[in-house]
Amino acid sequence: MDSADPVRQLLEALARGQLSVEAAHRQLQHLSYEAIGNFARIDHQRQQRTGFPEVIWGPGKTPEQIAEILARMRPYYPCVMATRISADVFAAVRSRLGGLHYFEVAQICSTAPILPPAYPGQVGLVCAGTADLPVAEEAAITLQLSGFAVERFWDVGVAGIHRLLSVRDRLETMQVLIVVAGMEGALPSVVAGLVSAAVIAVPTSIGYGANLGGLAPLLTMLNSCAPGIGVVNIDNGFGAAMLAAKILRSLPQRAATGSM
Repeated sequence: MDSADPVRQLLEALARGQLSVEAAHRQLQHLSYEAIGNFARIDHQRQQRTGFPEVIWGPGKTPEQIAEILARMRPYYPCVMATRISADVFAAVRSRLGGLHYFEVAQICSTAPILPPAYPGQVGLVCAGTADLPVAEEAAITLQLSGFAVERFWDVGVAGIHRLLSVRDRLETMQVLIVVAGMEGALPSVVAGLVSAAVIAVPTSIGYGANLGGLAPLLTMLNSCAPGIGVVNIDNGFGAAMLAAKILRSLPQRAATGSM
């Protein structure tokens, strides 16, 4: 989702005579944030601060609001994402704004398709069960739209641990692993005990009553005795993807400086 520095782009356009001083001044006013009606303020400097543009959270917004935010952001970034978008909401958004792409399982819509990876490194997406796929796919699609390579390892939960062991060699080649699990949430601990890569654990709300809406796997993951696990919030595939991307983006710099 990276693009060139918008301030530099603006100054270069001004220097080439492609923008008037007045037009450049108007655009500069929007570089900190851009107000849209009385419902949103787009944070145009987020990519410069954090490495990624602002991502639209779908729930609680109307299709009209989502479409308007996407339309305002699209000229500035190669890819703008909106998460937790149901198929019905996407249909309503697309009727107002063309050129959108939809990833149904992940419930993500974007202004761009998935392109070949732009960054080195690869993330392994390890999913315990089929019911956990929406959360896992949210992480996978977020990473792919952000320019990272992803390999998926689906339905390898600990109830049939031979399935996980059958892909162990492939897991060892990943730079980062995102492990998604519901029920009791044991899978990240098992994976972290088998591989050297950093493991990002994602508890899901999938499970019977004592799962407590994802609290049980969350506590299991937080209490893991396997080292090298980071845990994000329940059902937060997007957050796991952002953490994995930041880790991968830091790897070339670390390699160059020789630090860890």
